[in-house]
Amino acid sequence: MYEMAKLVANGIIYLCLLCNIIGANESNDNNAQDVVVPEVVYKTPEVTGLAYLVETFDDHEKFKETWVLSEAKKDSIDDDIANYDGVWSIEEPKKHAHEGDLGLVLKSKARHAAVSTVLSKPFHFKDKPLIVQYEVNFQEGQECGGAYLKLLTLDPEHMDLKNFHNKSPYTIMFGPDKCGNDHKLHFIFRHKNPLNGSIEEKHCKKPRERLEEFFKDKQSHLYTLIIRPDNSFEIKVDNKVVNSGSLLDDFTPPVNPPLEIEDPTDVQPEDWDDREKIPDLSAAKPDDWDEDAPAQIVDEDDVIPEGWLEDEPPMIPNPDSVKPEDWDVEMDGEWEPPDIPNPKCVDVAGCGPYKQKMKKNPRYKGKWSPPLINNPNYKGKWKPRLIHNPNYFNDEHPFRMTSIFAIGFELWSMSTDIYFDNILITDDEEVAKKWADDTFEVRRARIAEECVTLWGRILKATNYKPGWWALYFLYCAIPVVLYIWYLLKRFREDKYDLKDEDKQPLVSNEEAIAQQESNEYQTPSTEAEEKTEENTEEKTEEKPEVVAENEIEVAEIESEKSVDEFDKNEEGTEKLIESEDSDKPAMGGDGPRRRKPNKE
Repeated sequence: MYEMAKLVANGIIYLCLLCNIIGANESNDNNAQDVVVPEVVYKTPEVTGLAYLVETFDDHEKFKETWVLSEAKKDSIDDDIANYDGVWSIEEPKKHAHEGDLGLVLKSKARHAAVSTVLSKPFHFKDKPLIVQYEVNFQEGQECGGAYLKLLTLDPEHMDLKNFHNKSPYTIMFGPDKCGNDHKLHFIFRHKNPLNGSIEEKHCKKPRERLEEFFKDKQSHLYTLIIRPDNSFEIKVDNKVVNSGSLLDDFTPPVNPPLEIEDPTDVQPEDWDDREKIPDLSAAKPDDWDEDAPAQIVDEDDVIPEGWLEDEPPMIPNPDSVKPEDWDVEMDGEWEPPDIPNPKCVDVAGCGPYKQKMKKNPRYKGKWSPPLINNPNYKGKWKPRLIHNPNYFNDEHPFRMTSIFAIGFELWSMSTDIYFDNILITDDEEVAKKWADDTFEVRRARIAEECVTLWGRILKATNYKPGWWALYFLYCAIPVVLYIWYLLKRFREDKYDLKDEDKQPLVSNEEAIAQQESNEYQTPSTEAEEKTEENTEEKTEEKPEVVAENEIEVAEIESEKSVDEFDKNEEGTEKLIESEDSDKPAMGGDGPRRRKPNKE
């Protein structure tokens, strides 16, 4: 017990020392930061190169001037939900907000919303890459809906952004989308057929990485699309490549159609035999083949179980049932009480006529059919002949898409408060990287700093001091050791009590009386004891009632002691009894002194 208390005290002392050291380290770090780095005040980042669009949404008045809310209606849907009446707002993020750092937030739920803005100048797909980059934060998670960005096609007929809707022509659609368990990161581009000028959507293959976490962690994520003039592309999330490939090979349907196609006018000849196996017509049914044999027959070895009551019906009329007062015999017929399970059948194997079980018929073979053999006339599976594809073309430069002049969000979502920020359209990858470092990486570092917990501080403090992990282990082990010690203590106490009960012998009344008499025959060893007994007798004459009670208590105590020492004094008792029978003193002197037992 003492060692345990000492261990606990030492553990608490070490833990306090560790906390003080951690606090001192934090204090030193904070003091160093106060001295070296002044208080950070958010300042709207500025792009360090050419950009077709830079939007931080920090200036509310600028947003009102440059962004246009759609006034159009969706086609082919009811008028009450066709309007783009979703609510957009400029505000700070709900978590880890920095004063002055604002973003575009889609506030409404289950409503169509569309907003767009023009680029500083149109982007033409020629000899420079296109980089699209922006941040998205599903602040309330995402049930069903998208947060993708559309790059609108430069078309004189669709320049009015107030008419921006779902059918407005776009060149590229890029961004996250989810509904149910289907998590997507869209990259769709609309390809123009060089032969007839028709437009067809090309959908990128699915990313290699899992995307579920981006929709539910309620954190900002940076989505980046890079399309290069050599037809290669990369898709990044948080500056990590999650998908890459070629515009020519990694899209469905492919950019270029096949050179040859099946002849739609070709038909299969009538004499073409495409059966690989045919029945053997020379085979005959065996004489012992019985097609009429049943699949199952009665099991004759099945006997009625013991206790089965064949004379008792499984169901009987309910004797407690009473005919309803409103029962009409003419309309309802003769009334009969409803049936209930026969109570006599509850505790037996069964009631009623017994039916033997069924088993498989060993003679059953089913309907006979001739075996199959290889078809000597088999010509293989027929396919129509291939012809040159009249719609074939070979576009070696799908990167040369239709020019873009604006971007816009045209969305519908079942979740609210989707946060957008730091949109960048550029043709320089270094500019995009620098922009990500100045915006997203700064935000992520600030979030990481604000999310530091006590455990994080402990890990940080012990990062370069492995010896402190022993103290951390001791801190975790203290409650475990105390609990185990408590259980062992309880176990020992229970075991000790059990042993004490087992050690007490069962003594009969006759043995107890005999033991008491033998104790009374013991001789005092000294004269002082004799005087003590004489004094006791005198006191007894003066106070007979009190002494009698004391003698009873003393006798009971001596009786209990004699029971505990019964085994040890057994030999001595036998010797005393032998000495009494021989009328010889057991311990010298005048012999043992006899006292009458107390009758009470």
